Amino acid sequence: MQKDKSTLWKGPLAGIRVLDFTRVLAGPAAALALADLGAEIIKVEPPGTGDETRTFPPMREGESHYFLSVNRGKKSIVIDLKTDAGVALARDLATKCDILIENYRPGVMDRLGLGYETLSALNPRLIYCAISGFGMTGPLKDRPSFDIVLQAMSGALSVNGEPGALPTKLGIPLGDLVGGINGPMGILAALYERSVTGRGRLIDVSLMDGMIGMLGYLAQLAFFTGEDPKPQGSQHPNLVPYGIFPASDGSIVIACLTNGFWGRICAALDMPGHVDDPRFDTIEKRRDNREAINAMISEFTIRRTVKELAALLAEHQVPHAPILGVKDALSQPQAIARELVVETEHKVLGKIPIVNRSIRFPGNAQPVPEAPPVLGQHTSEILEEILGLTPAQIEELRAAQVVG
Repeated sequence: MQKDKSTLWKGPLAGIRVLDFTRVLAGPAAALALADLGAEIIKVEPPGTGDETRTFPPMREGESHYFLSVNRGKKSIVIDLKTDAGVALARDLATKCDILIENYRPGVMDRLGLGYETLSALNPRLIYCAISGFGMTGPLKDRPSFDIVLQAMSGALSVNGEPGALPTKLGIPLGDLVGGINGPMGILAALYERSVTGRGRLIDVSLMDGMIGMLGYLAQLAFFTGEDPKPQGSQHPNLVPYGIFPASDGSIVIACLTNGFWGRICAALDMPGHVDDPRFDTIEKRRDNREAINAMISEFTIRRTVKELAALLAEHQVPHAPILGVKDALSQPQAIARELVVETEHKVLGKIPIVNRSIRFPGNAQPVPEAPPVLGQHTSEILEEILGLTPAQIEELRAAQVVG
């Protein structure tokens, strides 16, 4: 029997309220992470189209797939920030919130009268997270950015693709999504700090900083060698075998991280004589003999199906994976067991599937996330319940087109 949502644990951030001035992807992803942890998200949208992604095709009954993907569990209020009354409402809401997130270019919120200094004076406990392409300082701070720009300027794009070919953009928009990782991380740290000091703070999240931070060992490799790491396709610059190998009916990933795994691969692929082969018995030697090893493994894998190879590799505990399309990834047994896809009730579309929270807290059942809101769905609710406005006052604001 389905439990009453009101009796379920909402998450560790239940009771925390977030004022969300974000749009498109980087900022909404950060607010989404907080929503998944139980925070109340008040998404402030402009009149007309709202968040730009509400218009991104493909659409279904006027609702965009893009908007639906990163706005579950939020409330939508329409406020015209080009009006003095709208800015006053936003300031009032900021006094009732713990966190504010925005992803305009640096300076825009200050010009609106909603910058950190202004709002912090009204609410000293406010944690204010500003997410932008290049951060609040530096020669590029005023430049607009998009995912592919950030991938290019961080070095990430230069190492992605096949050797000798043009670089290839990452399929996942990590240049934007890194804001959904670093933003919440900074916010959660500031929440802890506030519990000690009683004061909020300003957080400056640069997406390019985040992407450079994601370079990991590739940055250290450049420091060590003094050279740019080269694109390796699906292979690893130093570990072999590591990549995609052909099967008779598709392809499969095989990954060897240590000498112990090399022995397991040799056993699984019927190559026992190569375990101690002096050409392949260290990581460095396997790297230097990459082509010979890849050809040897491919000769074995091309004559077997993905299913047969997966069974052999699983038997010998070799890291491996079939390459799944998105539909298969969402419907695989592991995803089903983890309830990664759930149904929720959308105001226009009815029951729709959405991706569930990616962080779980065993021992506490959480309700299915609320569907992404239609534009302005919670305007009256927010004004009445949080700011205490009467229906007559709300109607007056509507008539003046301050809210929608």
